[in-house]
Amino acid sequence: MSTATAPSTMMMIDAIRDALDVALDLDDAVFQLGEDIQDPKGGGFGVHKGLETKYGSERIRCTPISEQAIMGAAIGAAMAGMRPVAEIMLMNFISVAADQLFNHAAKLRYMSGGATPIPLTVRTTTGAGAGFGAQHSDMLEAALIHTPGLKVVVPSTAADAKGLLLSAIFDDDPVVVVEMSSLYFGVRDEVPAGDYRVPLGQARIARAGTDLTLITYGKQVLDCLAVAEQLAAEGISVEVIDLRTLQPLDTHAIFTSVSKTRRAVVVHEAVTRGGFGAELSAQIHSELFGELLAPVGRVGGADTPVPYASSLEQSFLPTSRIEPAIRAVLG
Repeated sequence: MSTATAPSTMMMIDAIRDALDVALDLDDAVFQLGEDIQDPKGGGFGVHKGLETKYGSERIRCTPISEQAIMGAAIGAAMAGMRPVAEIMLMNFISVAADQLFNHAAKLRYMSGGATPIPLTVRTTTGAGAGFGAQHSDMLEAALIHTPGLKVVVPSTAADAKGLLLSAIFDDDPVVVVEMSSLYFGVRDEVPAGDYRVPLGQARIARAGTDLTLITYGKQVLDCLAVAEQLAAEGISVEVIDLRTLQPLDTHAIFTSVSKTRRAVVVHEAVTRGGFGAELSAQIHSELFGELLAPVGRVGGADTPVPYASSLEQSFLPTSRIEPAIRAVLG
């Protein structure tokens, strides 16, 4: 459903706040909880600024510095019919609440024969490149996707950040929305006003092409688009797919594109070994083995914790390895 009106240009962080504002206004069952999210701070990155003043402290609730408490309270509220939006300030800290998320939220609908939906949204942020250090920068989406019962979203534009978050909040299953901190203030685009939703499970063709398909999400969409633009000057036509939702996965969009180009490279920021790219590669090989002109390439973070030193952190990121991987697959 979408009842959006004329768009306005805004940064991703403002688009996320706008989505939260719309959700709170639409449904009294929506409330938010997390560390320091009340005014004047509005959370670690200021996403919630102004919302407590508008909706009150009962619906914008500060919590102790305890991810287990945040997740446990949110799951209980979801079981009771509320629509909680829980902020886990940094993605690394999801591991602290892994039992609640993986062993309870993800399984309760299944274990109750469908009688207990869990309309829980977990917002979290992460990403290398900002000097946050090894314990605050990991992309852990592979663990989330490996857990049946969880939906996983990673937006790359301000409009998608709003539209996907609103869809997540009004979904009756638990959804983890992974926001990459480098995009909060680094991305600005047109965002529809009002109740604007992007359906979960629908990828976006960010750039059309014919020679090779780049499959990616989050910040790496911007990196892939930049490389595709550079290669276009050489007559190399690269299609870029922004997955937007990792679970449910839009395999139709992936297979359709790779069937056309017959070559593919998967790009993500998480460490390559055991990353989501391996699953994507396996599915493409299984479905399109007879059509591929080359094995699917994989590009990811270096096999190391995220470094703190700026020069090493830039080397960790996959950015400089995208173009060589494309050329290798093109042969």
